Amino acid sequence: MTIAKHIKTTLSGSSWIRKMFEEGARLKAEHGAENVFDFSLGNPSLKPPEKFRAAIDGALVSSITEGHGYMPNMGYPHVRKSVADFLCREEQVKVSENDVIMTCGAAGALNVILKAILDPDDEVITPAPYFVEYKYYAENHGGSLRTVPTKPDFTLDIGAISDVITEKTKAVLINSPNNPTGQVYSKESLDELGTLLREKGEKLNRTLYLIADEPYRKIVYDGYKVPSIFNSYRESIIATSYSKDLSIPGERIGYLAINPEASFKGELIEGMALTNRILGFVNAPGLMQRVVASLQGASVDISVYARKRDLLCHGLADCGYDFVKPSGAFYLFPKAPISDDVKFVKALQEELILVVPGSGFGGPGYFRIAFCVDDNTIINSMPGFKRVMEKFR
Repeated sequence: MTIAKHIKTTLSGSSWIRKMFEEGARLKAEHGAENVFDFSLGNPSLKPPEKFRAAIDGALVSSITEGHGYMPNMGYPHVRKSVADFLCREEQVKVSENDVIMTCGAAGALNVILKAILDPDDEVITPAPYFVEYKYYAENHGGSLRTVPTKPDFTLDIGAISDVITEKTKAVLINSPNNPTGQVYSKESLDELGTLLREKGEKLNRTLYLIADEPYRKIVYDGYKVPSIFNSYRESIIATSYSKDLSIPGERIGYLAINPEASFKGELIEGMALTNRILGFVNAPGLMQRVVASLQGASVDISVYARKRDLLCHGLADCGYDFVKPSGAFYLFPKAPISDDVKFVKALQEELILVVPGSGFGGPGYFRIAFCVDDNTIINSMPGFKRVMEKFR
């Protein structure tokens, strides 16, 4: 055997998202890209805002004098201050640049956090449906992922979380707006979760962390606003990126921020600065750090995604699909008309419609549609969605 056993095992059950994306490439080559309706991958369809190009030009000019060398593992101080100043306004909490570490996207941030806080056999609890990579991130650092169900509308079930907290629990990891459901967790539920973790932590004599994965924070609709976890629980950490709100997922730039009121903030910062380095990231990309320094709060035109959401929801409702209208992100998570979501997704594939089975997200019986696509993909897919629904209904 040429690769590690656990990697070989992981490959056999690798991400449905990537499987469908690769199947899409095959079908497009066979049938023509315009005839394949690919909703598999959450790859932003909008171009970055004009401010982004101007910021790149400015960063390139500054690189003549600033160069491209190493910087502190936490990132450029002036960039972290820019992020901290934004967080002070966004979170209504006094955050300093010393509470922020620039990272290689939200995925990098999560791995840096988990590497710093997990001991062998520690558990990370996450509500399901959930982003499938969380399992691997926890396992990367000797921990394990424990999932709990959400309510029928995909909101937090605090009782279910309470039932699985044990002496092995180290953190609860939430994702709001959620991938794959698009649900936004309310302030009331986050306050309740914060109270639960505080009480359980005191009983167990153990610090329990709340980690919020927030790459879709700015992509919300209908007047929704994502509440701050910093205001709900002091032992909290944010992981986020600019991938979705600026449409730059390939640039791998994000940050983590530690609640300034966290009990062991000094140790957390030192530990995460270390793990940012020893995981091999060393530091977040220098050029992109300088770019995002002037783009705090900027985003693509979210109203475009809102219109795509409504176009998709209206079309699928007319076809008879059952779903919870998402409040954020750019995903819809409808219920399949049969219990076997994989079988249903394969039937859609016969109509050249590519979606991802809910089983891949811990949500069997559902499927995920990424609607960050052009309008024609949504419009022209509707006859196929209707035919498959009629077949099983």
